[in-house]
Amino acid sequence: MTNPIFMKILVVEDEQKLNGAIVQGLRSRGYTVDAAFDGAEGEAIARQHAYDCIVLDVMMPVMDGLTMCKDLRSHNIQTPVLFLTAKSDVHEKIEGFNVGADDYLVKPFSFDELVARLRAITRRAPNVQEDVLKIDELALDTRSQIVTIAGKVIDLTLREYALLEYFLRNQNTVITREDILTHVWDRFYDSLSNVVDVHLKNLRKKLPKAYAKRIQTVWGKGYRIVS
Repeated sequence: MTNPIFMKILVVEDEQKLNGAIVQGLRSRGYTVDAAFDGAEGEAIARQHAYDCIVLDVMMPVMDGLTMCKDLRSHNIQTPVLFLTAKSDVHEKIEGFNVGADDYLVKPFSFDELVARLRAITRRAPNVQEDVLKIDELALDTRSQIVTIAGKVIDLTLREYALLEYFLRNQNTVITREDILTHVWDRFYDSLSNVVDVHLKNLRKKLPKAYAKRIQTVWGKGYRIVS
């Protein structure tokens, strides 16, 4: 259901139970998720790491969501922002849109609606590609998260799927290990571990040899998939 890219999301919500539920729910759908519990912490994280979307509560301690969003925009960080609010007040929504919000969701909300709205606002971003990514007979459907080769389903873990989608979104481009860790893992990854190599090895094993060979190691630089 992720689109575009195997999305990396920052959830900024001060209610710990709700924060945890959103994070757990998004991760179960295959998203990479980081969490913060106030606007100041959220802004610091968002300025240090790249995200495809920010889920941002309006009313929070230390720094509220409106201020955080305004500050991010002032630093030219244009990451799509979905505000969460306990109010359905039109004036608050207008204020949010004026500081750079992309959408609003009123609490309590359906988790399926949250996911649908995330997909919608990220599709408006530049460089969004098709829902189905292909190389010859290999097809990856970002809506269903199903990978097939000549119609046969390839059973991948969420992380293997994430790697393959990231490669397919960047065909014929050298991708560094840091690029992969930044887009596919959360901010607590161990940059010195061999986690990329292990998952890449497992991904290659699950693909037919002709397709596994397309994922090339570019020594001293990173990896690329050849279309």
